[in-house]
Amino acid sequence: MKGQKGYVQLNHFSLHGFTHQLLERLVRWYQLHRERAVLASLSDEALKDIGLSRADIEQEAERHFWEDPMGKGK
Repeated sequence: MKGQKGYVQLNHFSLHGFTHQLLERLVRWYQLHRERAVLASLSDEALKDIGLSRADIEQEAERHFWEDPMGKGK
């Protein structure tokens, strides 16, 4: 085009952004791990109070650390 200076537009890859996203994901995975450990340590009475059974907690504790049912780490 006339009068337009030539340039190449590249997809912007931000190392800072990538690092930030990675750190957020690692923090979320650790958070999930801690929450599952706390749930597993609760008594049956405490679980009943919050409407969960021991079977619910065992199922949740068996999940991989990266499985985020709330999708917060995405």
